[in-house]
Amino acid sequence: MKVRKNLRNVLWYVVAVCIATVTVYPFLWMIATSLKPEGEIYSKSLSLLSENYSLNNYAKVFQTIPFLRYFMNSLILAVTGVITNIFLGSLAGYSYAKMKFKGRKISFAILLSSMMIPGIVTMIPQFLVLKYFPLVGGNNILGQGGSGFINHYSAIVLPGACGAFAVFFMKQFFETLPDDLAEAARVDGCSEFRVFWQIYLPLIKPAAITLGIMTFQAGWNSFMWPMIVLNSKEMMTIQVGLSTFQYQYNTMFGPLMAGTVIATLPTILIFIVAQKYYIQGIAFTGNK
Repeated sequence: MKVRKNLRNVLWYVVAVCIATVTVYPFLWMIATSLKPEGEIYSKSLSLLSENYSLNNYAKVFQTIPFLRYFMNSLILAVTGVITNIFLGSLAGYSYAKMKFKGRKISFAILLSSMMIPGIVTMIPQFLVLKYFPLVGGNNILGQGGSGFINHYSAIVLPGACGAFAVFFMKQFFETLPDDLAEAARVDGCSEFRVFWQIYLPLIKPAAITLGIMTFQAGWNSFMWPMIVLNSKEMMTIQVGLSTFQYQYNTMFGPLMAGTVIATLPTILIFIVAQKYYIQGIAFTGNK
């Protein structure tokens, strides 16, 4: 019995090490490749070791493209998306969880059903709405003559300002909080928004941070939509900017991996700082 238990433990550790190796190795390879000279990238492509580690590839990233500008574009869009999703998602989630109004259940069901629609299906309609939006970007009252929201931060921020997942996620948390808090505040004369802002919102800090991490990661790593709606080089995000190192017949793997390492740092740092709240948020969701 003891031998069988020891074999089971050994097997578990072997499987865990194999899974960890498969998961971590690509990340380590990315870092090692970013430090290799171009010749070694092709001659020792799978090796993590090099005889001539250097930071030349990191210098090439900033010399080849306006990397800092792309970094700031992505940061502005990701942070704005976090703010809008936390605020609007919390506001809508509170309304569905704590307020009684006609059509609440059916509107929430429609909202949830929208999560089943693939994003690729809505890309063209969203693009047309943004391009022909009246009285914006040179458009007239009929939405003609200009570019609308295209090639502007709003083209990224508005479609993702409040996703269905954000509303659903925050609603689940508000439902775990007692209704007595709102009733007591209303008796004291608080408005509904004040009940939401001063009483309930501070209680969902783990949920808000969890949603913020997810939203930041999604916005920071977004590639397809920014590539479609942002045309000028000055407006490119970091993910779109890195694609410029891939040419038709050649790819500059060194600078590409160096830029990818830098692009990965914000999400890693945010998760390290806020992982306690992230784990709490996931735990609360599981209990719900």
